[in-house]
Amino acid sequence: MNPSTARLLISCPDQRGIVAAVANFIAQYDGNILDADQHTDRDHAEFFMRVEIDAEGFLLNAANFAGAWQPLADKFRMRWYVHWAHDTRRMAILVSRMSHCLNDLLWRWKHGELRVELVAVISNHPDLRETVESFGVPYEHLPVTSATKDDQERAVRALLERTGADFVVLARYMQILSPTFVADYRNRLINIHHSFLPAFAGARPYHQAHERGVKIIGATSHYVTDVLDDGPIIAQQTLPVDHRDGVDDLVRKGRDLERLVLAEAVRLHVEDRILVARNKTVVFQ
Repeated sequence: MNPSTARLLISCPDQRGIVAAVANFIAQYDGNILDADQHTDRDHAEFFMRVEIDAEGFLLNAANFAGAWQPLADKFRMRWYVHWAHDTRRMAILVSRMSHCLNDLLWRWKHGELRVELVAVISNHPDLRETVESFGVPYEHLPVTSATKDDQERAVRALLERTGADFVVLARYMQILSPTFVADYRNRLINIHHSFLPAFAGARPYHQAHERGVKIIGATSHYVTDVLDDGPIIAQQTLPVDHRDGVDDLVRKGRDLERLVLAEAVRLHVEDRILVARNKTVVFQ
């Protein structure tokens, strides 16, 4: 992504003139639209739009954009957000013992595929310290038991606040976060899991799937809500399997999908391509 851009996300009741009004506003301040996409949810009469603006020569910036934009936003009853791409987002990762998603994110971050500042990896186990620190990333081990869960979560929160993390990726973090934590990071907690749910819930899902002879496996990444594994879906992928695949094959293929889907969800979030409406997302690819 070009760091000299601004990305404007809009949702509002659908009505005539929105696109023209947005384009005229940007032109009024010598802005140039680099990319624009829109969607109308006809079932709920709701309009969604993403606009990428060339910040070079644009007369508005982070300090004065809101004041100029707000009258137009009020007219169309917009919920809106603007992100200036030079303001690099700060990402933290929560992980337990499984390393496949973490390793993939570390590699993509190191090679510039994810334009974020990776501020910390936090785990309730010490196992992955050497891997993480080999990338030059701080690793924080915050163990947890049923008796210390509240204290451990407070320590996680304090660390996220100290590092200034803008959003958090749950890279197979096998702990349930409290409703307060989830509410404070609304639409900023990205999770990954297999796509069998609600079937084959609990431990050993691939063993359960193999016993039932499933013909397709998949992975789902979503924003975290109070309802476990039920938040707005960001990205999904599936893969056909058959009777030749053993449990180890299903696990291997499932982990491959989890890596790809989680990385895609993080990219979409960082590039401001997601708008949440109720418990669904509009994703502008």
